[in-house]
Amino acid sequence: MTTLILDGKHISQGMEKDMALRVQQLKERSGRTPILATLLVGNDPASATYVRMKGEACKRIGMQSLPIHLPENTSTQSLLKAIEDLNTNKDVQGILLQHPVPPHIDERACFDAIAVTKDVDGVGCPGFGRMSMGLPAFGSATPQGIMHLLAAYALPLRGLHAVVVGRSPILGRPMAMMLLAADCTVTICHSRTTSLEQHLRSADLIVGAVGKPRFIQSDWIPDKAIVIDAGYHPGGIGDIDLEPLKQRVRAYTPVPGGVGPMTIATLMLQTLTAAEQNIV
Repeated sequence: MTTLILDGKHISQGMEKDMALRVQQLKERSGRTPILATLLVGNDPASATYVRMKGEACKRIGMQSLPIHLPENTSTQSLLKAIEDLNTNKDVQGILLQHPVPPHIDERACFDAIAVTKDVDGVGCPGFGRMSMGLPAFGSATPQGIMHLLAAYALPLRGLHAVVVGRSPILGRPMAMMLLAADCTVTICHSRTTSLEQHLRSADLIVGAVGKPRFIQSDWIPDKAIVIDAGYHPGGIGDIDLEPLKQRVRAYTPVPGGVGPMTIATLMLQTLTAAEQNIV
């Protein structure tokens, strides 16, 4: 059996070429350029890097980024005011609040304050609820990026037993809902699941999203499974012990170069979609 490498970097580059054409067409039609506003609170170096990467992605496809950097001591009310200003700014089509915010801020209240039509990162409860009910909404960017990646390789999902290891509100939970909507039978596990190995041994599709390096052991994973590693940790390792799997599973995402590029590409795509829907 030939193992398929799900190359998110390659697929995202193709998506960017298509998006660049759509952005140009939108500019010619409307005379306006889509804008993604990014809110960064504090001075976390990793968060600053992620925000910069998103700005660079905007530039590659011809959109604009509006970076807003707020100090570490910003209050919840001040952040909510900044979000409301962006909600009412007709030039801004998408809003991203970089996670995590400093611990004194009510992050969930701030996520949920983002207008559902501008929640292009898919982090708010209103969008999650609509997505879960099969209504139009922007999906959380990482799980939605995984769905785009699976579709790009034409991997059939109907009827598969999918095991999602992780239950975070912006990755594990929306991932499970998206796979359920794709007609998978879904099991949600997490770091405190008893007999995790038993659940994984019956899986056709596994998504590692638990946030612990190499938490999922290779010998727990059956042959011919589709393996999606959504984790990334220092040293370029993920949540799954991938190396022993590379010759015996049906498909897998490399780390890095698998899920990560698809997250950013999906954020760009959802910002562009919001612009196409709202710029006349």
